[in-house]
Amino acid sequence: MIDDRSIGEKERGQRRMGFKVFEKGSAPAPTVPTVTIQKRGMFSLNEAAFALIDEPEAVEFLWDEENRLIAIQAAKLTDPNAYPTRRQGPAGAKPQKKGIVLIAGTMFTKFIGIDTSVAKRWVPDRDGNMLIVDLKKPAQTVASNRRSADDAAGKIEEDTDE
Repeated sequence: MIDDRSIGEKERGQRRMGFKVFEKGSAPAPTVPTVTIQKRGMFSLNEAAFALIDEPEAVEFLWDEENRLIAIQAAKLTDPNAYPTRRQGPAGAKPQKKGIVLIAGTMFTKFIGIDTSVAKRWVPDRDGNMLIVDLKKPAQTVASNRRSADDAAGKIEEDTDE
């Protein structure tokens, strides 16, 4: 994917050089907190984001419709509006101690009416005990690392260099 920002546009004699940034589309450094809204509304928080809200057993979603802000805050599992958090890992396997945290947010994303046909990632802000996702800010589109049936059959060629 090529970013439209031109870098180093300098004239060299008669030639003009217009380099563009290649966006690799992969996850940012693990120390940068991120919140991803996956296809169909599942939320994922990386380790850094989860640590910012003290690794709770459950969260609540809050919505500021006027400012298009999502807030995620720690909650008790017994709270009526709580969504359990769980570490990503194989079903039935021993729970992971570190890594991506998943939160079922499909009902919430439907309630606020956002498009979840494509996974998108934001770097949240922290406000007190809440992670704030500003939907007005540009999001990074996230490509799945799962291969489609066509891809696995060799019908789609993809550059896998990282």
